[in-house]
Amino acid sequence: MRINILQHTPNEGPGSIRNWAEKYGHKIYVYHPYQFNGILPTADQTDMLIILGGPMSPNDHLIWIAEERNLIQELLNRNIPMFGACFGAQQIAKAMGYAVTKSPAKEVGWAPVYPQTTTIPNLPNKLVALHWHEEIFEIPKEAELLFSSDAVKNQGFILNHRVVGLQFHFEPQDNDVREIVTNDAAYVKGTIFNQTATDILNTPVPKENQETMFQILNYISNNKD
Repeated sequence: MRINILQHTPNEGPGSIRNWAEKYGHKIYVYHPYQFNGILPTADQTDMLIILGGPMSPNDHLIWIAEERNLIQELLNRNIPMFGACFGAQQIAKAMGYAVTKSPAKEVGWAPVYPQTTTIPNLPNKLVALHWHEEIFEIPKEAELLFSSDAVKNQGFILNHRVVGLQFHFEPQDNDVREIVTNDAAYVKGTIFNQTATDILNTPVPKENQETMFQILNYISNNKD
């Protein structure tokens, strides 16, 4: 399977998604449309699309952001598996015609999220995820609410057993968290979690996060582990 990954900033890479792809022998192709003149894969080249986070907003008027949504819409029409994290999930929702707006709370740091459905089986009742956002998506009417947090209801959705969007991050591993915080520590200011950059760095990534990331990718790809 060819997995195309859209990365939107140097310090937010695929993390454990790469581990999953390597475990099952899939080939990954990483695109950086924010840097390389909006270069994107075509729908015909895509067996699965991963849309990662970034500091931009889907509401920004940049040509590559709109073209990325055109690709998402085409893949939705073809029922191709997709996973979006943070900005990526917002892009999926906006491609479907739903709003991306300011969050009622700026969530930056480690905080629990809770599954709201058993559609993906055997998820833990509580997971501690990395949050790095101040915008949120509207849950598409065609989709099912997948996760909520204590402060923000719309934390994740699942659509047609093929598409998952999460407002937070399960994919970062310890090295990824260090890279995020090293380069974007200033963003921690004003979070409702009252965590410092040091607090975030000193929190080990829960092992359940990679396991859950694998469960999600297995589910949308129909992989039988």
